[in-house]
Amino acid sequence: MQLWELFVIAVGLSMDAFAVSICKGLSVQRLRWSHALTAGAWFGAFQALMPLAGWLLGTRFEGLITNVDHWVAFVLLVLIGGNMVKESRGACEALDASFAVRAMFPLAVATSIDALAVGVTFAFLRVDNILSAVCFIGCTTFVLSAVGVKVGSVFGARFQSRAELFGGVVLIAMGVKILLEHLGVLG
Repeated sequence: MQLWELFVIAVGLSMDAFAVSICKGLSVQRLRWSHALTAGAWFGAFQALMPLAGWLLGTRFEGLITNVDHWVAFVLLVLIGGNMVKESRGACEALDASFAVRAMFPLAVATSIDALAVGVTFAFLRVDNILSAVCFIGCTTFVLSAVGVKVGSVFGARFQSRAELFGGVVLIAMGVKILLEHLGVLG
């Protein structure tokens, strides 16, 4: 997997966390840098851990589905992307202003479930350096989530649905690209 492909996937995966961060930014009366850093740390850490867990699961089952791995990658990415596109039509969820563990943990898990499936896809694609890949995804999510809190505070929910739509389209496009490469349509 090339760096630009990893970057595109990292940004696509980060869009759920970015959208939730916008909502968190809307929820606070007085924004502090600690809010942005807390959201970035929670979302970035889970976006890094979940693909690693998915990769570990995927490597266990790789031998069983080697002949159809490109189809599995395609289906997972299209389903994740399609769900993000569908969710982009909804309004910004009402979130409380708390950045405590009890508030952030469920949000971090919910926004990173799709990263677990992408990690399985990484196993099937035989991503060479998984630790670098997940660190890259985590750092990308950290930055976008921290920015999302600030964007939500300043601009409101204007960018939330566009972010999810963009992320969904990106993941669908990557799934199609993977399938077309394995079918020999793309070189």
